Amino acid sequence: MNILVVDDEKEIADLVELYLKNENYSVHKFYDAGDALKCIESVPLDLAILDVMMPDIDGFTICKIIREKHTFPVIMLTAKVEDMDKITGLTIGADDYITKPFNPLELIARVKAQIRRYTKYSGNDKQSDNIIDFSGLVINRKTHECTLFEKPLNLTPIEFSILWLLCENRGRVISSEEIFEKVWGEKYLDNNNTVMVHIRRLREKMNEPFKNPKFIKTVWGVGYKIEK
Repeated sequence: MNILVVDDEKEIADLVELYLKNENYSVHKFYDAGDALKCIESVPLDLAILDVMMPDIDGFTICKIIREKHTFPVIMLTAKVEDMDKITGLTIGADDYITKPFNPLELIARVKAQIRRYTKYSGNDKQSDNIIDFSGLVINRKTHECTLFEKPLNLTPIEFSILWLLCENRGRVISSEEIFEKVWGEKYLDNNNTVMVHIRRLREKMNEPFKNPKFIKTVWGVGYKIEK
């Protein structure tokens, strides 16, 4: 697998290269856009990791050039957190977006997720209906297996069902009542803390911080959701 890495911050580019090579990827690393564009034309790439902010040609422009001829996945790296930058990147054809500073293991997980999608779950592959794969979390409804950053999560059937429901409805707030009635198949009663307890156990198993969880968010007075 050939992966393009373009970042004018040498330390970051070198770190990404190190982690990718540890996973046996062939890395084509550049600190400027000029040489990277030559590589895009001459090397059969499987994925590109592009820094947004560069002094000569920015990552958005490189992504546009890639999309003129190629369909391989593109992951954008940026020090910015503005939603408009993310929207811009995704609109011009980027597949994923990660903000600096980042956990290298999360980046590797996202690389693998994008490659899996590109090589296995595209087109009419029915397997994709049973697999949710994003941000390092992979959950397989058919095998009842779940991994986070490639480490297995030992979930009970109830925990698995709750996580699948939230993942399947990413971006939408799901009330405790809806979770309970869909997962347990029973009528929800007021003051029922069952869902809250199971959400807490899920977060513990996912090593989620209490105050600012990355995956399962609490929308106070409404329910829970997982961001897209």
